[in-house]
Amino acid sequence: MHEMSTFVLISTALAIVGISIGVMLPALAMGWALTRAMDALARQPEAERAIMRTLFIGLAMIESLAIYVLVIVLIVLFRNPLLEYLIK
Repeated sequence: MHEMSTFVLISTALAIVGISIGVMLPALAMGWALTRAMDALARQPEAERAIMRTLFIGLAMIESLAIYVLVIVLIVLFRNPLLEYLIK
């Protein structure tokens, strides 16, 4: 039973580290993309529609990375596939 609690503790700690890194990096990428879009709008205000459309598509793609990380971390926390090997 000691192995089980150690395994659960380690997988929980790694899930916390994974979600923190997996959310922090897309947030930085979103900020960087928004900064670049604002710079582009300041240089060429007439291209606002094209810049905004591209920005929103890019932000949606970046946000999907954070959602994928969340799904993987939830799988590890609540239905760890490696736990079956430890029980046997």
